[in-house]
Amino acid sequence: MPDLDDVDCTLLALLQDRGDTPNVELARAVGLSPATTLRRVRRLREEGVIDAVRAVVEPASVGLALDAFVLATLDEHSGRADARFAREVAKLPAVLRADSVAGPEDVLLHVVAADAADLHRVLLALKRAGARRVRTMLRLQAIKPTSPVPLPAARP
Repeated sequence: MPDLDDVDCTLLALLQDRGDTPNVELARAVGLSPATTLRRVRRLREEGVIDAVRAVVEPASVGLALDAFVLATLDEHSGRADARFAREVAKLPAVLRADSVAGPEDVLLHVVAADAADLHRVLLALKRAGARRVRTMLRLQAIKPTSPVPLPAARP
């Protein structure tokens, strides 16, 4: 784990809140020069602390009103079968995220779709990719939206 000081934690908090914050504003907020601030942010990226900076698009605003979580149980458990499933899932733009999980199911997927027929096509694709069984839960509303990662206590 990289050593994070108070400045690093402040930069991370600012960037988690608004990833497009200009470097000059970041520098002003932490009391450093823009060049020093840019070096720190670059270091945080190089060390893997900052994975990416992206725009968050609301799926419903682009016609993807159906939001679902899908639990998939795979037909076969082998390195080859898992890799094939992962490759096929990576080809499905409607799958926003897929995670291997512990429990009775093997994979948890977050899927968006325009409508029920669109979701059905995704579920069929998952079965063709190697899912023996899929269980779907429709998201009705976000109770707690994605929040920033709680930062560890800074070290001087």
